Amino acid sequence: MSVAGRRPGRSEGTRPAAEPVPASRREGQGWTLLTSHGRVLLLIAREPDLRLRDIAERARITERSAASIVHDLEVAGYVTKERVGRRNRYVVHGDLEFRHPAEGEHRVGELIEIFADD
Repeated sequence: MSVAGRRPGRSEGTRPAAEPVPASRREGQGWTLLTSHGRVLLLIAREPDLRLRDIAERARITERSAASIVHDLEVAGYVTKERVGRRNRYVVHGDLEFRHPAEGEHRVGELIEIFADD
């Protein structure tokens, strides 16, 4: 590095152009458009009888994270857990609004519909 942390030979404000990366190669780049909370909600909406272990596996998170996220969704009112024998069954409340003010006029059910299997 040269004086003031600049690299020699580079003019201020120029960068090489980034090539778009195909979606199939974007995995593992550190972020996704859907949060783990959104992904878990969608999984539960598709299959309300999923076990935490299955939710974690499909969302690619730990079982502990899955349990924490399901708890968050319950506390926020998006999901209700019902006991059916020895298993849990989840009910998603799609009529609730998104939490962030920027999306507050939209209902969670709208997101679920976008990702619903036809």
